Amino acid sequence: MNPNKTNIQSYCTIENNEIVLNGTSVFKIEPTNFGDFSKQAYRNFDLQYPKFFKMDALSKLAFLGAELLLSPITSDEKENNIALVLANKSSSLDTDVKYQESISDKENYFPSPAVFVYTLPNICLGEISIRHQLKSENSFFIFDAFNTEFMSNYSTILLNTNKADRVLCGWVEFFNDDYKAFLCTISKEESTKYNNETINTLYNK
Repeated sequence: MNPNKTNIQSYCTIENNEIVLNGTSVFKIEPTNFGDFSKQAYRNFDLQYPKFFKMDALSKLAFLGAELLLSPITSDEKENNIALVLANKSSSLDTDVKYQESISDKENYFPSPAVFVYTLPNICLGEISIRHQLKSENSFFIFDAFNTEFMSNYSTILLNTNKADRVLCGWVEFFNDDYKAFLCTISKEESTKYNNETINTLYNK
């Protein structure tokens, strides 16, 4: 066994009103907006986390994917050394636009602290970390498109330098109700299920 080799353990894709977990559709509804879709998904999986409804759309998107991948492998009894490495194209622009609208009219000026707090894309990492009690490395990158080679290499470095026991990495893009999330967990543990798969092939499935 190559001690420096890393393996994909599980993955999740969210787009077009459907959630696919490890290649199997686990939730799908008729076309609707993301707000309605995320609410129905939350109830379907019985998440029991009321703060979810206060999050912006990008955080909800990342949270849903992370929830399905991390809940089976995290524990309240021990430290979960899981690094988070996410990226997208639009940063927090969807929320930025909403916040700008709240302050652009001098006659109707109502800046919202609840919206302002989400005007950074890495806030979704904080939401995931709070939920799963993570105190590990986390980074959020902005690319024109999902740079699978960079994300894979970065995750591998974290694992091989013992900065993390496992990495949740992926793409969470949201703007104007157009969205896609692809998240996967990577570790040094052997995995025959995705032995011949790469982040790139799974992302494009």
